[in-house]
Amino acid sequence: MQLSRPLVARVLPFLLFMALLALRGELPADGSAGIDPRWVYGITVLVVGGALAFFWRDYPELGRGSGLKAADLLLSLVVGVVVFVLWINLDAGWMHLDQLMSLVGMGKAGEAAATFTPLDAQGGLIWPLVIVRIIGAALLVPVMEELFWRSFLMRWLDDPRFERVDPRAVTLKAVALSTFVFMLAHTLWLAAIVAGLAYAWLYRRTGSLWAPVVAHATTNGALGVWVVRTGNWSFW
Repeated sequence: MQLSRPLVARVLPFLLFMALLALRGELPADGSAGIDPRWVYGITVLVVGGALAFFWRDYPELGRGSGLKAADLLLSLVVGVVVFVLWINLDAGWMHLDQLMSLVGMGKAGEAAATFTPLDAQGGLIWPLVIVRIIGAALLVPVMEELFWRSFLMRWLDDPRFERVDPRAVTLKAVALSTFVFMLAHTLWLAAIVAGLAYAWLYRRTGSLWAPVVAHATTNGALGVWVVRTGNWSFW
């Protein structure tokens, strides 16, 4: 694989995010390593956000003149809400990736790399942590992930010169394979399949990366508000 600048611009922010996620998961929750691992998420927002800002000129699909028509914007918002509703309901035991792996005889996968519960010792919300998490999930992650999963990987599966591939011409094989890998990166595998297919469909239908970005941001934003209101921290 040739490491072209368009490829690096879409892959590096994602790799930085995953590396910091893994680091957060390895740090002791009690802060005995000298840092509360939950604040690593704040570092992640800064590092990955900085990488996206550095490469921003390399994302013509997000640049000037790449906005959505009103109808496509509305469609993206609706899809984002629908995915959110399905996400919080597709959480039965067998819908968790570790349970699926166990059922198919591939051994029991570990838990998510890092959990995020923004509560103090008395059970009160730590609002700076909540705000950082929502900013990361609703603003940073949708851009970073859609650049990787849809703009890069889905098109690259059709042609290594992925930047030449029209999103509207992406094959169903590329959609299926990229969605499968997307599923492996999430704890709720069935919900991830639904989300991956929905975002891929928006990308193919509109030809604009802003469509899945807006839908993804809507899903994650709604999920963040719901998690904080209900205390279902396992969804974070």
